[in-house]
Amino acid sequence: MNDQNCMMGTACVFTNGKLDRPDAKTAHGLIRGTERFDIIGVVDHCHAGKDAGECLDGRHREIPVHNSVSDLINKTGKKPDFGIIGVAISGGRLDAAWQELILDAMAHGLSIINGMHMLLTEIPRFQRAAATNGVELIDIRKPKPFDQLKAWTGEIYSVAAPRIAFLGSDCALGKRTTARMVEKLCLRAGIKAEMIYTGQTGWLQGYTYGFIFDATLNDFVSAEVENAIVQCSRNRALDLILIEGQSALRNPLGPCGAEIVVSGNVKGVILQHAPFRKYFDDLDHVGCLLPDLESEIRLVEMYGTSVLAVTLNGEGGSSEQLTDYAVQTQEQTGIPMIRPIEEGVDRLLPIVEKFMAAHDDLSDVTRIDR
Repeated sequence: MNDQNCMMGTACVFTNGKLDRPDAKTAHGLIRGTERFDIIGVVDHCHAGKDAGECLDGRHREIPVHNSVSDLINKTGKKPDFGIIGVAISGGRLDAAWQELILDAMAHGLSIINGMHMLLTEIPRFQRAAATNGVELIDIRKPKPFDQLKAWTGEIYSVAAPRIAFLGSDCALGKRTTARMVEKLCLRAGIKAEMIYTGQTGWLQGYTYGFIFDATLNDFVSAEVENAIVQCSRNRALDLILIEGQSALRNPLGPCGAEIVVSGNVKGVILQHAPFRKYFDDLDHVGCLLPDLESEIRLVEMYGTSVLAVTLNGEGGSSEQLTDYAVQTQEQTGIPMIRPIEEGVDRLLPIVEKFMAAHDDLSDVTRIDR
């Protein structure tokens, strides 16, 4: 799993009024768990006084929400080592309110970890504040130097470990959360599994192998997919490799996923879907409708892989509606429908084990008997 020697220190997470919004998916991942940081609080003026876990999914996690950095320090008597920007704002720009929050945190002695496309290390105002306060600015979406980028080689075909990608019908659905849950399920069952991260939150949670998809020049995405899998396989001696997906095959803001399946030579997919979401995330104003689930399954399988199961995000519907949808759609498609947050992922274990057993002599993925 994650590199247990990767711990960097204590941290608070900034959500700036968005803790209960899909935009705060980075914060949500850190609240659910990280091996890279000890999360001691969240800064969000709209939810101050609450427990961050209860705001997220009703589970108390002993991570208090504070009104400000000074409020956190005064109430806990602790100064975090880092302040982490816990949102993924469309376009990656930090407005004036965000910039003042960050400057205030730096004035209190916190180093800043920034996952936005707006690189703080390149802005003189933040460079000066870092020097004045003796803190670091860490831009984790900063693209790799050109001389560190490689071309796809085909070495992926030498990787023996079976691979499952966690794709989705949209972004901000919980693909990484489901992948992490399945990784933990596999480890409990004695299956040596590890997740390849493809976004900022995976790195923040402590995963060792991967890259940040949307900070990578398009020509090198395929190579980064291949290299992460090859290096993970070479160094870990795994039974199974799980790969975090990004966005969706038909999301017009950033269609992603084909590179993971094709360049990573992936033969199994777990597909995340939000049945009550009508439009692609942030595209309701232009009327971009989400595709029908069955057509998305057919599209994924046209890439030479098999959809092993569909995992459901119930946002926008009741528990009863989600259960009814799962039962009806499983009957229609013959594909298992799992509700990770509501029921856990234990029902995926036999599906994963069956896929692994079939993988060695699998020449046609459609031979898998669901």
